[in-house]
Amino acid sequence: MPLLGAHESVAGGLHNAFERIEQVGGESLQIFTRNQRQWKAAPLRQEEIDLFRESWGKTGTLPVASHASYLINLGSSDKKRAGQSVQALVAEVERCQQLGIPFLVLHPGSHGGKGVEAGLQAVVKNLDTVFEQTLGKKSGQVRILLETTAGQGTGLGSRFEELGWIRANSSYAERLGVCVDTCHIFAAGYDIRTPEAYRATMAALEEQVGLQHVHFFHLNDSKKELGSKVDRHEHIGKGCIGKQGFAHLLNDPQFVSHPMTLETPKGDDLAEDRENLRVLRLLMGHEE
Repeated sequence: MPLLGAHESVAGGLHNAFERIEQVGGESLQIFTRNQRQWKAAPLRQEEIDLFRESWGKTGTLPVASHASYLINLGSSDKKRAGQSVQALVAEVERCQQLGIPFLVLHPGSHGGKGVEAGLQAVVKNLDTVFEQTLGKKSGQVRILLETTAGQGTGLGSRFEELGWIRANSSYAERLGVCVDTCHIFAAGYDIRTPEAYRATMAALEEQVGLQHVHFFHLNDSKKELGSKVDRHEHIGKGCIGKQGFAHLLNDPQFVSHPMTLETPKGDDLAEDRENLRVLRLLMGHEE
């Protein structure tokens, strides 16, 4: 079975995310290691690192990924912003290494009107700079996962061939993978609602990226229709993808051991996570 979980808050301390994921019965976890909407991030304290690793150890082998800051834009043609983004991503990679987190999910960025080709070239150049700055360090063990995007505005990564191009042209392809977001690919025009549509989408992903490079999934229904290019997450089965689309993915033997986390809205009691996970498990023929 896929390892179903959720993105959980680290309010009160990074280690608290493990208590929250256990509360909802999750088997995988995604977090932010620092505030995702600020450039300046305080370095991790040793106490934070020790508490995180100790709490993680108590869960067994729970897969964990970190999501990089939304401010990072490796596709920017502005030298100052690109440099700031590289610096921030290096810090993200190093925090992951300190915590033992193997995957760092990253939005590829935006070309800002300069065109897809120029944007992709900037992403590769800036990614390679990040890898060069962490090469030879233990942070070299962290794999960056390029996340599929919805195609809003000048955003990069909404087409599988764009993600494939970045991997193919990077000097450090072995340190690059992909995270597939169901809402994003649907908004970008990739359908998964029928068996035929699902097979066609996965065939495109295999051809352009290679399924062996997909290491993580975000499970989100979509408030908007197929091809809308609008990124609006909805609870499982309540949006335009519908339950059947998720059933195709959850029961695909190609992804039986992949971590798959929710990024759907929730309240402090996490009831929505519990309900969404219950629905997903029913779609696999398993109840909580």
